[in-house]
Amino acid sequence: MNLRDAVILFGALSLVACSGEKDNITQWMAQQERTMVGGVKPLPEMKPFPVFSYEVAGAVSPFEPNRIVPEARAEVVSGGPDLNRPKEPLEAYPLESLGMVGVLARGNETNALIRVDQALYQIKVGNYLGQNYGVVTDIQETELSLLEMVEDMNGDWVERTSKLLLQEQ
Repeated sequence: MNLRDAVILFGALSLVACSGEKDNITQWMAQQERTMVGGVKPLPEMKPFPVFSYEVAGAVSPFEPNRIVPEARAEVVSGGPDLNRPKEPLEAYPLESLGMVGVLARGNETNALIRVDQALYQIKVGNYLGQNYGVVTDIQETELSLLEMVEDMNGDWVERTSKLLLQEQ
């Protein structure tokens, strides 16, 4: 036997051995195929969205910019505050730092006691206090009323009322 015959014989034996293995694999796959159960879960049911109809045709549209109405302006005061008058001592402090601690009454005149920086000041109607040109318009037992002049965003001077309440100890 020569080398060529030996190679042919070896190749034939290899094929026979492979065919036996192939039968085993084919048999195993057939068995697995019988036990397998295929199944795809059904797709979830689509829920319909509720229909909404916009039935306020007479109302203001939320999509148009003209729905924003500017705030009503306060009455404009011509001329503004008197910037040439001498300032009073309590005009150097913001209104929030002033505290009304009492009221004094002498005859027809009522004065308020204002505390700032551990000092007491006695003021009456017509005195100025606060940094917004506030003039005292009324003094009651529990509060002091002011008429302040502030500059709005348009540069006009407008009046606003403020109150300073009696501080309880």
